[in-house]
Amino acid sequence: MSRLKLEAAGPRLAPEGAGGEARANLDAEKVIAPGSTVGVLGGGQLGRMMALAGSNLGYRFVTLDPTPESPCGQVARQIVAGYGDRAAAQELAAQADVITYEFENVDADVAALLEEQSYVPQGSRLLYTTQHRLREKAAIEAAGVPVAPYEQIHNEEGLRGAASRLGLPAVLKTATGGYDGKGQWVIRSEAEIAEAYATLSQAGTELVLEQFIPFEKELSVIAARSPRGEIRTFPVAENIHVDNILHVSIVPARIGSEVQAEAEKLASRIAESLGAVGLLAVEMFLTGDGRLYVNELAPRPHNSGHYTMEANATSQFEQHVRAICNLPLGAPGLRTPVVMVNVLGEHLQAVEQAVATGQWGERVPSAAGNPVNPKVHLYGKQGSAPKRKMGHVNLLCSDVQDGLDFIQQTKIWRNQQL
Repeated sequence: MSRLKLEAAGPRLAPEGAGGEARANLDAEKVIAPGSTVGVLGGGQLGRMMALAGSNLGYRFVTLDPTPESPCGQVARQIVAGYGDRAAAQELAAQADVITYEFENVDADVAALLEEQSYVPQGSRLLYTTQHRLREKAAIEAAGVPVAPYEQIHNEEGLRGAASRLGLPAVLKTATGGYDGKGQWVIRSEAEIAEAYATLSQAGTELVLEQFIPFEKELSVIAARSPRGEIRTFPVAENIHVDNILHVSIVPARIGSEVQAEAEKLASRIAESLGAVGLLAVEMFLTGDGRLYVNELAPRPHNSGHYTMEANATSQFEQHVRAICNLPLGAPGLRTPVVMVNVLGEHLQAVEQAVATGQWGERVPSAAGNPVNPKVHLYGKQGSAPKRKMGHVNLLCSDVQDGLDFIQQTKIWRNQQL
């Protein structure tokens, strides 16, 4: 294992709740220098892109994931084991100087074990909070940031009462699990209540009913915070979903400067209030009267931040590594307008062909004749399937409309009109 490098030495840190303030003070001084090893809990595409970005700074990476030759495992050492395997977690702790996670559905008990045996600057507390929608909403409200009105649901009768109070349509969600639209049901009439409850209650977790927000745009902000308390936010992304899966992110978002500033301020406030370390993705709804409501949080790099890989002075992946290692955060400024479009299983073959044949050169004209520069990122996943994220393309352009036109004219995403 590479040697842990510190600017200020100190005793083994106490867990949350026992000397937490002293721990925070020590963490603020600790720097994990280049040449150290970063352990990644999870071997998906986020870990892969984190390892690629961090290796440029001189860090080594090791990942724990149950799938052999995982996307991250293709570019880093891999421990092949389940996320609940305590022996494998101890092996990860032994090999790494600092540990991060690349998705939320990590066993919080394993994260707590890693905290005891290694250095996990994100901590298990933030993971515990963001894994559970009710805890997450309470934490957002505690930061003084608005969320959609909601109620916890215990039974079908309670759901009927909450639907009456919050009004329909409303969104019923499982409190844990669920992504890309899974684990939720938009209830549009009383006739759907029984079926919605029967379906989602099978998950065996708490349920939450949220008032439906008639939003004009879905936005997100990626905030980065280091143990020393430095915070930087990336520009606001405007997101368009198709079938509850992110289709495109548009940056700069087509919103006013006041909304941009407010969205970044809210993301910073939440990151500070939660004591987040690393990246925190903050998803928001913008209503017609200009109000912002926070929808969800993700304590990691995020799909809507992939645009930063070429369009910004610092990518979200480099920023995450900088944050967890307590390096000075990089400049997050936008260098060029960009449209990020996801490549799902049904798009993969056509994208691969466009790359292989040279159809997508360095500068491809849009419908208006303006140059668009496609930057392709494929994740190396084993097995392609419809609706599965297999990669993304960052379309660098002089105007975001040129990037949106490019997506339409390729016909690859023909069934996903913008």
